[in-house]
Amino acid sequence: MKAGLPARFNSGLSWVLLVFLVAPALVAIPVSLTPKRFLSFPTNELSLQYYIKLFSSPEWMSSFWQSAVIAIASTLLATAIGTLCAIGLWRVSSKAGEVVRAILLLPLVIPPIIAAMAFYRLFVPLGLIDSYAGLILAHTVLSAPLVLITVSASLAGFDPRLEQASRNLGASNWTTIRRVIVPGIKPGILAGAVFAFISSWDEIVVTLFLSKFSVYTLPRRMWNGIRENTDPTVAAAAVVLMAVTLVAFTVWALAARRNRTTK
Repeated sequence: MKAGLPARFNSGLSWVLLVFLVAPALVAIPVSLTPKRFLSFPTNELSLQYYIKLFSSPEWMSSFWQSAVIAIASTLLATAIGTLCAIGLWRVSSKAGEVVRAILLLPLVIPPIIAAMAFYRLFVPLGLIDSYAGLILAHTVLSAPLVLITVSASLAGFDPRLEQASRNLGASNWTTIRRVIVPGIKPGILAGAVFAFISSWDEIVVTLFLSKFSVYTLPRRMWNGIRENTDPTVAAAAVVLMAVTLVAFTVWALAARRNRTTK
């Protein structure tokens, strides 16, 4: 059955908006292949020298691994916290629970610069400035609401009678969560984990406030590279960032598709 005119119009508009949003980021790809020593589009030839410089530089590779460690750690924490909060609020299902949900979602509403100043003021007396623990905690707070949203969306379609049946058969709360609820909301948990990873992987505002010399993530090194010079290595790093983000989304899409086909 052929799609109607409104459906085709909506599909075309979606693609136009997608290209409009993505096209500016794709500029980094040709710029990263320039043979010149400054940010510019290649004309007569292409060069991989800045990718070689990126992957052979101890400073850039150190920043890459630091970003990976912080993103993975904060993703694990945010996924666990966001999932448990979503399940708890789903069970409560009251006006008080909705107030708590609104409070938990505040990190998505507060401007990043305000959140950065708040983290800085809190972490200074705790000695967490310029530390892995400080950045992991901050990124966890910022990304946990994303997990809360996706898991809550999955719980909206979860049949509560399955939980009731598990409890009636004598299963404990933890057993019910682990063997009944979590398997039923896996797509939401995985989507939240992907969004949490990307949020931490690309985060720069809070990182600028909390990191100094010991912790130097990839977005921060790119920021300093843009401020101090116009090294095209920054463009190569941007392409790597986009590639990692695309891989994360691809993993989520494949896992979601597999989950749909197994049902």
